[in-house]
Amino acid sequence: MPTASLTEYLFISGILFSIGLAGVIIRRNIIVIFMCLELMLAAASLTLVAFSRANEVKGLPDYDGQMFVFFVITVAAAEVAVGLAIIVALYRARQTVNTKDLTSLQG
Repeated sequence: MPTASLTEYLFISGILFSIGLAGVIIRRNIIVIFMCLELMLAAASLTLVAFSRANEVKGLPDYDGQMFVFFVITVAAAEVAVGLAIIVALYRARQTVNTKDLTSLQG
């Protein structure tokens, strides 16, 4: 069974990150922007794991990158909890999730 090379993993990660970045820049729905941010975190995690697998120490993979992925997942979980609470609060206050309608901090 052929395995993917580091270049292929980095290419896929770059595509995922680019899609996420384009979504953050182009889209106007807060929930879609939020999902694109999560896609960017997943791309960064894939990069960390790919470099971790490619870097061998005494014939074994270096697991430092994979440990960082656990921290990224932890930060992403905290982001989801806080971010969704903010989105729900904004929706209750303004009855919209469109960023063009949320340009003012006044109610």
